[in-house]
Amino acid sequence: MNTTNPVLEALYGRRSIRKFTDQPVSHDELTAILEAGRWAPSGLNNQPYRFLVIHEDDARVAPLAECTKYGHIVKAAKVLICIFLDKQAMYSEMKDHQGAGACTQNMMLAAHSLGLGTVWLGEIINQQDQALEALSLPAEKYELQVVLALGHPDQSGNSKRNELSEYMLEDF
Repeated sequence: MNTTNPVLEALYGRRSIRKFTDQPVSHDELTAILEAGRWAPSGLNNQPYRFLVIHEDDARVAPLAECTKYGHIVKAAKVLICIFLDKQAMYSEMKDHQGAGACTQNMMLAAHSLGLGTVWLGEIINQQDQALEALSLPAEKYELQVVLALGHPDQSGNSKRNELSEYMLEDF
């Protein structure tokens, strides 16, 4: 793998981080991460994603943690970034969901490039109504896509991948 290219290095080096130090995440770091999400591609450039930043001392952390079996990660994060789709801004459900995924990936790569760790908490969307209620957001307007737990890593992430040939339908 090419690790001399900074973009490829970030792609290959990013890992899910589930434990965080007590060091705060700065406003500038958060802004850079949110800007990276804003620049994600979206169908027709409609940009239907919306963000909610929740800091560790926010009263909504505890009820949000009750919405997922990964509540311990929600409580441990210094910051949570909730990514939603604005239902009124959507034009194609599939394309808008793909755009939200690209937005999430952009944010995770931006965080990694800043020396921060994230983990994509997707299981929480199985409790969509409960999570929206915990955040005091209307279900008729927003659809929760993911909660990113964010902070300075207190662990090394690890991962492995299958060989590329296992994913290929044909040789190229």
